[in-house]
Amino acid sequence: MIQAAGSAWIAPADRRVGILGGTFDPIHYAHLAVADEVREALKLDRVLFVPAGFPPHKPATDVAAAQDRAAMVELAVAGNPAFSLCRIELDRPGPSYTVDTLDLLTAEGARQGVERELFLILSTEALAGLPSWREPRRIPALCHIAVVPRLATEPAPDAAWLEDNFPGSSDRFLFVETVPLPHSSSDVRSRAAAGDSIRYLLPPAVETYIHGHRLYRSVPEDRRK
Repeated sequence: MIQAAGSAWIAPADRRVGILGGTFDPIHYAHLAVADEVREALKLDRVLFVPAGFPPHKPATDVAAAQDRAAMVELAVAGNPAFSLCRIELDRPGPSYTVDTLDLLTAEGARQGVERELFLILSTEALAGLPSWREPRRIPALCHIAVVPRLATEPAPDAAWLEDNFPGSSDRFLFVETVPLPHSSSDVRSRAAAGDSIRYLLPPAVETYIHGHRLYRSVPEDRRK
């Protein structure tokens, strides 16, 4: 297995690669379940979990330290040989723009001499905001976009919306039916801050890391459950 730029482990045999980005603050079971369902539906060889280094839409003070978020992802994906932590956005300076990540991963495929298909995994909510991203029309040129449902969101944009915003690229968008779970990172953070149990919302190793590193705490130890 060859190490791509930014410590993203991709072997030449990984020809169909999913990309799931986010702050992962923290990663939880819904992230893992969606990634595995998309992997199975699209017959992906690998799914890369790409924590954002400096999310352009969030102040740096609103997220846990990059090293903590990366460590939690690494713990969460350790049991699935088709999952990998990709540090590509953590190891480069500046804001984390998806189009830059796709450029680097495409270049890695060229360096390896393989024709690799990339599949960016987005929720319907993220898809609705995609036109506001950096160089949005280049994104479907660099990858397929696998769109998954999310609870309590508006319906997915329709074909007319896709054609208006991404003319000539609507065939690059794939809608994948998954089982939407009600978990969210903000829920986990809120429960941890209140001293409530976060068990069964995320892998035990991630729960242990959160407690061990005293993440998201806002109540004294003696009041925690």
